[in-house]
Amino acid sequence: PRLLRRLDADIVHLQFPYPLGELSQWLVGGKRPFLISYQSDVVKQQAILRLYDPLLRRILRRASRILASSPNYIDSSPYLRPLADHCTIVPLGIDPQPFLQVAPLTLPPSDLPTLLFVGRHRYYKGVDTLIRAMPDIAARLLIAGDGPMRPAWEALAAELDLGERVTFLGDIGDVDLPRLYAAADVFVLPSNVRAEAFGLVLLEAMASGLPCVTTEVGTGTSFVVQDGQTGLVVPPQDEGALATAVSHLLQHPDLRRQMGQNGRARLLAEFTTPKMVARVEAVYRQLLSGGN
Repeated sequence: PRLLRRLDADIVHLQFPYPLGELSQWLVGGKRPFLISYQSDVVKQQAILRLYDPLLRRILRRASRILASSPNYIDSSPYLRPLADHCTIVPLGIDPQPFLQVAPLTLPPSDLPTLLFVGRHRYYKGVDTLIRAMPDIAARLLIAGDGPMRPAWEALAAELDLGERVTFLGDIGDVDLPRLYAAADVFVLPSNVRAEAFGLVLLEAMASGLPCVTTEVGTGTSFVVQDGQTGLVVPPQDEGALATAVSHLLQHPDLRRQMGQNGRARLLAEFTTPKMVARVEAVYRQLLSGGN
């Protein structure tokens, strides 16, 4: 609060959820306009949320604007839905250049096509569902990243006797990551709850020209991936539906190619960093001119 009080700013831009920032704005923000980038509902910390809920709702009502990363999140959030007319959609963006026209990473030889997951190994990523689907998928799976769920996922792959068909790569450096995407045939993000608010890795996969298979959790995953156009969207925690969708893409290379091209075009049109920045700046200008 002391730091915020001393800042000579025209606008305060908060990133939610961050209770200390929101409480500071409530206490000492004064009359300066402020907006909130609403990254995610509080999903797991329900005990804290019960105490925080009244202040959260007041802060959201008082904000000059609320930025949401997808219309899906507004529709499915109990906090944003009543304030839909107070929200502006600003999708996240990436720099696509590192993912365009790169040489594929050299992988161990295999007669099987390659599925790829990239991300922190956390409960909401749903990789356990993907591993359970693998016995019904004629492919190998590369899992990049690391995190607290890795031991459990490795144990599950061993329990299902998947052997070399599931490989944990660990963290991949920035230089090799685009080349890893380029070496894959299908990207899979099997998230199981709305803690997966957007899915930036989907943008990286689309920039790489990959078709994506993801899940409908009421958030940006099914906004970024257009079902039947840039990939396929299935119910969460349904290994049968996941296996069917992935297998369909593997059996239809022309469809994979077309969806990959569609995804790259959508990424370049809607989800680049300059596009995101321009949308945020437009909101800033609106607030400074007295609009809301």
